[in-house]
Amino acid sequence: MSSFTPAQIPSTPVIAAVPAAAGALTLPVFPRPIFCHFTLSHSELKSRTFHRQCLPLAAAGFQVRYLSPAGCDSRHAGIELVRLPRRTGRLRRILAWPRLLVSLHRQRAALYHFQDPELLPIAFALKKILRKRVLYDAYEDFPAMALQSSSIPRFLRPLVSRGVAAIERLAARSFDGIVTADPLTLRRLARAGNSRKVVLYNFPNLDFFPPPAESLRPKEFELVYRGGLSERAGTYLLLEAVRILRERGRVVRLLLIGYADGASSECFLRDRISAAGLAPFTEISGRIPHERMASALARARIGVSPLLATSKFQINIPVKVFEYWACGLPVISSDLRPVWPFFRSVHAGLLFPAGDAHALALSIQWLLDHRTEAESMGRAGRAAIVQRFYNRGEAARFSRFCRRIIAE
Repeated sequence: MSSFTPAQIPSTPVIAAVPAAAGALTLPVFPRPIFCHFTLSHSELKSRTFHRQCLPLAAAGFQVRYLSPAGCDSRHAGIELVRLPRRTGRLRRILAWPRLLVSLHRQRAALYHFQDPELLPIAFALKKILRKRVLYDAYEDFPAMALQSSSIPRFLRPLVSRGVAAIERLAARSFDGIVTADPLTLRRLARAGNSRKVVLYNFPNLDFFPPPAESLRPKEFELVYRGGLSERAGTYLLLEAVRILRERGRVVRLLLIGYADGASSECFLRDRISAAGLAPFTEISGRIPHERMASALARARIGVSPLLATSKFQINIPVKVFEYWACGLPVISSDLRPVWPFFRSVHAGLLFPAGDAHALALSIQWLLDHRTEAESMGRAGRAAIVQRFYNRGEAARFSRFCRRIIAE
């Protein structure tokens, strides 16, 4: 492991003199370590990096710098936002690598942090050439995502998936730390190299999910879904379940919060909604800032996580489940392995067989017909978040993890 440079930490503490009136004491003042997150892909402040990692680190005494195409040069809640030029398209982002590497070197950070697999070459340059400490957040099962990516030709997907897996194993052997959002992803990298490794769950930061307000106003929607709007995410399955209920005489209002894979995918989704006769009862709100997520979810009575049983969703834990519970909503979720530990210990929702629209429709109808039980589930979910599944403990563990890497 490389040692600190003088720009990162002095060989002796800096001494700050307290005025004579206060007793002329001298106290050691240590510099705050610089934590630098960087991305070229995300033009918004990502909830995992910014709200669950960077904000708590700043509160814990780190100097945090967030280099991204989001916003402009400024400070936000103690974090220095450094704007990078926005590059659309992977080739243009690759061409921006040299300038990014220069910008990163100028930060003189004690620890560099990133999430995007396409930035792995930059991270290897930081580690191997510039001798920096590097932390890779493999927060998704990226090899599984490559198998489903519409931007990769189908015949190339298995090869790309294996390539991503191999590069991630190399990263685990080369970098100083690896973070994942679930134990199953970590298991794939756990034995690779001597890098420090930790699971950092995507539990809600309760600063952005206050106690649900008691209101006599009726809910605007029966159901809310938050996340990617695609077939693999179960969006079309959810529409089919709502259509089934409508055929049975049950009108269900649906709020969709998220993004489609592209303009053509969104048009196809809207056509499906219209063809099913659901347009008058469905709202698509698109992306919303994380600061507004709680108020948006609170517009509905029930949160739905209808993910299909793809390889990715058999590993990754859906963030939406925790956010629904944080808002006091009962949850209907696909019966997939990653959610089992949480649903077994929290009686705050219903599980249905993944991919079964009729079973999903029955689950929705049951919660709508049993309002008292549904509200009790919502309260149980909120209590579980406040008592167990909240970000404060994860943030403290992440802070200790980063300090150990820096101290080596």
